[in-house]
Amino acid sequence: MKLVEILKPDFVHEDERGILSQITHTPYGQVNSAFTKKGAVRGRYHYHKTTQEIFYIITGEIKVSLSLDGVSEEHIFKTGDMFLVPEYVRHNFDFQEDTYLVSFYTSCVELPDGTMDIVSD
Repeated sequence: MKLVEILKPDFVHEDERGILSQITHTPYGQVNSAFTKKGAVRGRYHYHKTTQEIFYIITGEIKVSLSLDGVSEEHIFKTGDMFLVPEYVRHNFDFQEDTYLVSFYTSCVELPDGTMDIVSD
């Protein structure tokens, strides 16, 4: 199992007016946007049991640390990068620059019974 899967937007159109990126056309259960300041940390090595997350970096840079079953990886993602974190993969984000990103969840982390699909030990 890959700890992270590098993705690309469905399509990108660029002309004299600028750039239009269709990030995805597949429906998701939850979509968030976030702005995080340089030096901040998010995630604190949590994971999800039933939810996969896709992240698209609008602008900025983050160091993503991931682990599963004794395997660890670190990746640097920058403006325009897109990646997927599968279920059960612990992840932590260390923001190297002020960063705007969009996150897509395959299902809501808020479960029907009121609990959350967010596990941090």
